[in-house]
Amino acid sequence: MLQLNFDPFPIVESERLRFRKLTDADAPEVLVLRGNPETMRFIPRPLLTDIDGALEHIKMINDKIVENTDINWAVTKKDNDKCIGIMGFYRTQPEHFRSELGYMILSEYWGKGYVSEAVNTLLDFAFNTLNFHSIEAVIDSRHKASERVLQKNGFTKEAHFVENFYYNNEFTDTVIYSLLKRNFIK
Repeated sequence: MLQLNFDPFPIVESERLRFRKLTDADAPEVLVLRGNPETMRFIPRPLLTDIDGALEHIKMINDKIVENTDINWAVTKKDNDKCIGIMGFYRTQPEHFRSELGYMILSEYWGKGYVSEAVNTLLDFAFNTLNFHSIEAVIDSRHKASERVLQKNGFTKEAHFVENFYYNNEFTDTVIYSLLKRNFIK
């Protein structure tokens, strides 16, 4: 079974980005991320409505890090410590050396290649430092930008479930992509 240990917290960097631990000081940005209907359009979770909700979200993320079950990072640009996104691994299955990748970024950073760069960097960390065998991503079938990011990073489509998820009074399709360590190209 895979043994995870996130102490000390791993700070990771890419060409333009830095990945650090979320802190309570990030609550305003977390509120903007998780409280914006456009950013949350394809994420079937309730919108955050206040700073207390953002602080609870940060606590939930950091509690999983302390428990060594899942890890998410605050994404920042290298030249500015402001949180512009949250990315990482959750629903980890250590007995299968597998985890699920999740990512979101403030809308003003969409279409600039940051998400693809971040995904590639975190995949490298997951496969070559944490020793995962496979990573999956579960997305709403309508989220074409997310699908392109996954395909660009070598993920293959494994399943398309038709109207299998009910949220906000509508049924939506779920698509599962995955990537094996042996197929990862940095």
